Amino acid sequence: MYETAAIFAVILFFYSVIADKLERTIIGGAITFTAIGLFLGTSGFGILDLPFNTEGLSILAELTLALLLFADAANADLKELKRSANLPKRLLLIGLPLTIVFGIASGAALFSAITLLEIALLATILAPTDAALGKAVVTDESVPGPIRSGLNFESGLNDGICVPIFLAFLAFATNAAGEQSFGQIAFHLIVEEVGIGAVTGIVIAGIGATVIKLRQSREDISPSWKQLLVPALALACFATAQALGGSGFIASFVGGLLFGGIAPHKTEGYVLAAESTGDALSLLTWVVFGATIVPRVFDSITWEIAVYAVLSLTVVRMLPVWICLKGTRMRLGEVLFVGWFGPRGLASIVFTVMAIEAGVPGADFIALVVACTILFSIIGHGLSAKPFTRMLARSHAAATQAEREENEVATQP
Repeated sequence: MYETAAIFAVILFFYSVIADKLERTIIGGAITFTAIGLFLGTSGFGILDLPFNTEGLSILAELTLALLLFADAANADLKELKRSANLPKRLLLIGLPLTIVFGIASGAALFSAITLLEIALLATILAPTDAALGKAVVTDESVPGPIRSGLNFESGLNDGICVPIFLAFLAFATNAAGEQSFGQIAFHLIVEEVGIGAVTGIVIAGIGATVIKLRQSREDISPSWKQLLVPALALACFATAQALGGSGFIASFVGGLLFGGIAPHKTEGYVLAAESTGDALSLLTWVVFGATIVPRVFDSITWEIAVYAVLSLTVVRMLPVWICLKGTRMRLGEVLFVGWFGPRGLASIVFTVMAIEAGVPGADFIALVVACTILFSIIGHGLSAKPFTRMLARSHAAATQAEREENEVATQP
């Protein structure tokens, strides 16, 4: 245990030293740490010998996602979100269901080893996008504000929305549904998961932000303890909602939005510690992923799995985005950008572990497909984030300049 802890600490230390320069290149943290895990794991040099523990991986992924969702939501520009709320609404209410439908259709065409219900589970597991892997895009100010806030809001809520759908499919796949219909179960779970999660996040974050605001006005908060306020608040939102039967992910994101709206000096003074902790846990998750999961993908991947993974990251995601954004004023390049940056990661890991623990007959196959898709996403989205962001920024600047010149010509006598 101490040897593993020492290796993790050394990796984090040296990455922290070079992170600023490395993150300016096309090589992101997820790629770096997954590669480190692969090379140091038993399939590489054998220095890092980690037992494959689904429960431990799930807990690590859940806590990481809770912290990052809260921090990203607290840092969100609410004024920009109000102006561009149409984008995340379309992505969540139209694009997300279509993504699941297209995922089911693709799986039915490619896979005969699992049932249609298990394919539906797989499609739902891979529907939510990852706030951690998408951070390079949503925090880059060269990306137009509406796109940044839209993608951030989408990644913050789509995993929570997928929870009741996933649990409904899971109940049928494990014969736990009884005589209830899918619609009855899904509706009950949506009300329970989303409702409890949202209320929990609002209550806990509201109380926490109010207390912080009062204490800060009196300058009573110790600088050393100040750093723990937001991580504690984020984890309180997540764990309380989970304990009450709601979605901890919804609670974390909604709580972060409320905290960001009412807490003073939120970005630098409070949220930074939660963001840093979440980033560190995220990178350690990718080390574990690289050391324990990636070798299994290399050993068992088939052409059908590879094709489905590619489809999941491209057509299955991008076509619904194109459909749901038809009729908007977004340019084709912007639509393609939004469609492409739907990375898969932590939420999909959590859902997969839940399917394994529930005893779904095809869970091992589902886990292999999910792992392959996440691996492709880490590589594809990691390498393309910087170049595509620069391309979008140049395209947006050129289009804005062209519109400005047209308006000037039109207003001339």
